[in-house]
Amino acid sequence: MAEPPEHISSRGPAVLVVTAIMLVLSTIFVVLRMISRVAIVRKVTLDDYFMILSWFIAFGLSFAICYGTSVGLGRHQKDIPYDWNLPLKKSEYVFSVLYNPALMATKTSILLFYLNLSKTERIFRWATIGTLAMVNLAGLALTFLNAFQCSPVGAAFKTPVPLTDHCEYIVTLYLSSAPVNIITDLAILLLPMPMLTSMRLPRKQKIILIITFGFGFFVAVVDVIRIAYLQEAATARLQGVQTNNPNDTGADQRNTTDVPWYASLSYMWSAVEVNVGIMCACVPGLKPLVSRFMPTALRDYHERGLSATRETEKVDSLDMAVAHRIPSLNTHAPIQASPRKPGEIHTFGSSRAESEEPMDMIDFLTTPDMTEYHSNTCQRTQTAMTNTSRNTAPPTFFDFVNVKRSKSMVHMTTRESMFPNIMVTILFLVWGVAYGFLDALNFQFQRTAHMSPAQTVGIHSSYFGAYLVGTLTFGRLVLKHWGFKACYIVGLCIYACGVLVFWPSAVLTSFPAFLISNFIVGLGLSTLEIAANPFVALCGPPQYMEIRLNLSQGVQAIGSVVSPLLASKVLFRKTSSAGALIDVQWTYLGIALFTVLLAVAYYYVPLPEATDKELEEAAEREDFAHLSEFNGIRVIWITLALGVFAQFCYVGAQEAIATSFNAYVRGNFLSKLDPPSWQAIGHTCFALGRFIAAGLNYFIKPRYLLFFFVAGAATLSAIGTHGKGTTPQIVIMLLFFFEGPIFSLIYASCLRGLGKHTKLGSAFLTAAISGGAAWPPIMYAVATGPTPRRRYQHAYSVVVAALACGIVLPIWQNLFPAARKIADPPKAEPRDDNELPSLSSIRNRSGFLRRRKNEAEHVERAWPS
Repeated sequence: MAEPPEHISSRGPAVLVVTAIMLVLSTIFVVLRMISRVAIVRKVTLDDYFMILSWFIAFGLSFAICYGTSVGLGRHQKDIPYDWNLPLKKSEYVFSVLYNPALMATKTSILLFYLNLSKTERIFRWATIGTLAMVNLAGLALTFLNAFQCSPVGAAFKTPVPLTDHCEYIVTLYLSSAPVNIITDLAILLLPMPMLTSMRLPRKQKIILIITFGFGFFVAVVDVIRIAYLQEAATARLQGVQTNNPNDTGADQRNTTDVPWYASLSYMWSAVEVNVGIMCACVPGLKPLVSRFMPTALRDYHERGLSATRETEKVDSLDMAVAHRIPSLNTHAPIQASPRKPGEIHTFGSSRAESEEPMDMIDFLTTPDMTEYHSNTCQRTQTAMTNTSRNTAPPTFFDFVNVKRSKSMVHMTTRESMFPNIMVTILFLVWGVAYGFLDALNFQFQRTAHMSPAQTVGIHSSYFGAYLVGTLTFGRLVLKHWGFKACYIVGLCIYACGVLVFWPSAVLTSFPAFLISNFIVGLGLSTLEIAANPFVALCGPPQYMEIRLNLSQGVQAIGSVVSPLLASKVLFRKTSSAGALIDVQWTYLGIALFTVLLAVAYYYVPLPEATDKELEEAAEREDFAHLSEFNGIRVIWITLALGVFAQFCYVGAQEAIATSFNAYVRGNFLSKLDPPSWQAIGHTCFALGRFIAAGLNYFIKPRYLLFFFVAGAATLSAIGTHGKGTTPQIVIMLLFFFEGPIFSLIYASCLRGLGKHTKLGSAFLTAAISGGAAWPPIMYAVATGPTPRRRYQHAYSVVVAALACGIVLPIWQNLFPAARKIADPPKAEPRDDNELPSLSSIRNRSGFLRRRKNEAEHVERAWPS
């Protein structure tokens, strides 16, 4: 017989009260929204219907939780009477099935509302449509997973669950939705911000708009809190996996874990998340109601006059609205302001004629004065050009941003290029930290989930394989059509998504999920690299391309030094690797949020760009080296092809060393230091190599340095295949030093002279980083072959072969005169825009133009009629 309720510890009452209160509040917000839309706006749109649907689903979800508290939800399993188990299991099942549809309906309503904000802002609309597709596709998949969580479905209601039935662990189901929810919450929060912040509105009203749309931040916070309450159960599951418990199945975990106790608060926060989402989605729709009954709350009399100044600013607001292509305004008819007395306050629906006309929601997201233009003169326009009373041309807009043409990066002096290069170098540090964490995390994941070395190599290869896919598909298109800054923002957002996907993949110890998370991270970082490397190389005087890139890559190497030490000494210092793997979730969540904020910051940071025409002009040289040919083929294409091959081989050698380093140290080093400490020393040598090479570049030509470092790395790799003790220690540390500057030297020297094809060349050179996915499996195959002793030491012959292949590029650049001309940087400092060109440069330019004219005439004469 169960104990009296007063002696039983239960979270049920708290869960019941909080869930009921949140449901009541969301109901109030939905009712007010519909009053606003029906009585004032007089227009109910598709997003309103989805909000009603969301409320009905939220009601069912909240009712299931409240009913569950009456049959044991919030108690320990041992305190629940047996006859309560069936209704409790049914309420839990209803909750799990309705949770994702409730979020889907709410987010769909918000995104449909976003689509009504602008009909012509292409980037905003496509980003909204993409988010809408992600919300619904992922939501449907998760709903299906929850509905069929057991096979047969009726096993979900049995207590205990028979071991012959198959059921997914309930924590697995709840954690699987975490990345999608957080990613879409952040997307919904940030999507309208560029449009809102770029609107020319009075400060008070702009702040109100931003805060109104920023309420979605609370939904993301609530989702994180909900996940936190599942941490205890997730830790218990990982410990079961770590002990290799043969009975560690979903059914067994359902029977042995205290689900009603620890999941109750998670259910409560899920109800909070759903209902807060509904309330936040309703806030923008309440502005008509506020404008009707509290008009002064939306006005800023310090920034707007009440007489002639108001009339002038009214036209300014219309100009800005037209520039933003606000569909509720007509620009084909002359402006006619509604007459009113000085000082009169105009409110929405203040006249009968106006209240009878339906109003678009965009009218309530701008200044109240904008609605003073009657709807008979307010129609849609698809162009930014307008007939206003002042005959002034509107500002030029590219999507959300008022873009003023700034100085091209290829025309900047060293001083001018310092700030943009520093800002982009921050990105190098980001992916250096990511790369270091990746290695430490892969090692920890392997230990916890008992992954084989082959699976670890597979995880590593999935990361680098993404470079081939990302750069040659969407990365190349983003760089070509939207420029360097767009690649930074897209890359950071994709990287943040990959980091968030780590959350369930680590907790679930799923090898396929971990492959996917690493692949997504690689997609994001490849999109960063396709723009960041050429940006640093091109931004500034061309003779310092290799120097700038080596300095930035040196900063990236510093991140690779710090992050593995932080991971091994701080994140994974616990004896329980399962607990450490759970705790590192929060680190990755912090990294993901920081990355998203960084993407937002880069949207507003002023960075220079370069068009293909400007890149072509910058590639033109007085010695015409960029036009040189070798056996009828332009030298720049031969250099690029050899550079792509050399980069593929070099990165493959670098990653073959990285993946085998721990095994090499344990087999050949006679030292008390552990492999992570040796790896930190090696990465320090790696960074020093880049900084020292940048200094040597002031005095030595890049092609000489490239040959020296590649030949030295190949020689050291050959020496490293033999010996034991001190010799391998010295050789491997020097090998890290010599391989450090090779990437930057290859990248910069192969971009020189490409002109309008520079962005395409950057895509191919970045795609060549996928060599890190090809060479480590080859080395693993050699190391696990029939060699009886010191297998990984003998496998360094693969590194020797890769570097020997890569040395073809510096040989080409040093032995062939036409290639030497391209590889050697020009000496002339680019002039300032206000500086007059020298007489010699004019003569050389004239000679170049005459030569191009003669070539064109020759081609025209040779062309058959």
